[in-house]
Amino acid sequence: MPKRKNTFSSWRRSLAQRAVHKVWEWARRTGSVTAEHPAGLRFGSIGEATRLAFPLGTVFGEPWIHLGSYCIVGEQVTLTAGLMPDLDLGPDPILRIGDGVVLGRGSHVIADTTVTIGSDCYFGPYVYVTSTNHSYDDPHQPIGKQWPRMEPVEIGPGCWIGTGAVILPGARIGRNVVVAAGAVVRGTVPDHAVVAGAPARVVRRWTPDDGWQPPLRTPAPVPIPEGMTPGQLRALADLDDDGIARLAELETEG
Repeated sequence: MPKRKNTFSSWRRSLAQRAVHKVWEWARRTGSVTAEHPAGLRFGSIGEATRLAFPLGTVFGEPWIHLGSYCIVGEQVTLTAGLMPDLDLGPDPILRIGDGVVLGRGSHVIADTTVTIGSDCYFGPYVYVTSTNHSYDDPHQPIGKQWPRMEPVEIGPGCWIGTGAVILPGARIGRNVVVAAGAVVRGTVPDHAVVAGAPARVVRRWTPDDGWQPPLRTPAPVPIPEGMTPGQLRALADLDDDGIARLAELETEG
């Protein structure tokens, strides 16, 4: 026979769940870091309306980290400057992040030497950017004990970095570049390119003379017309093929 449901126990569990979620939402709001509420983190600079979500990842070397305005740094994002905490890294910033940058949940930006991320770059979750790589010159020493190699990294403005991508030391990524999910990028990537693979290679590129090569397979998205209301958008979403065809005829006649 099925066990009799304990209504009182179920009610207590439901109440406890609601309480836990309320407390967690409060912790997320209160624990987020902004210029007005830095939570003890002494960034070299942090711009207007920039927010680091709670819970934070590992953050150290913040005096050498400069964050632009209107940035969103997701939960569990690691931002580090220098090989370890409490180092004096000199007068200049090591990690520079421009305005309007979004760093997806669980991403890591490791700046042991200069890393620059241009404005309006969007990172998917779990992207890894590093200016340091292990060396293995000495075959008799454990790789983790050998002195690493460091090369500056630069990511141009307007880039989209897909989920799980890895940006290696010395990478120079141009303007408005798409880095596909899971790509491993090293070396120089030209402006207006799409790169994919491990190691990443250019699979599509735009130039003023030739446009996109290879050509795009789908038409460009059409922006929502200015002034359109949410109700009108919902009505459009409910249209069937016949309704869409009638609207197209009306547009042609007009």
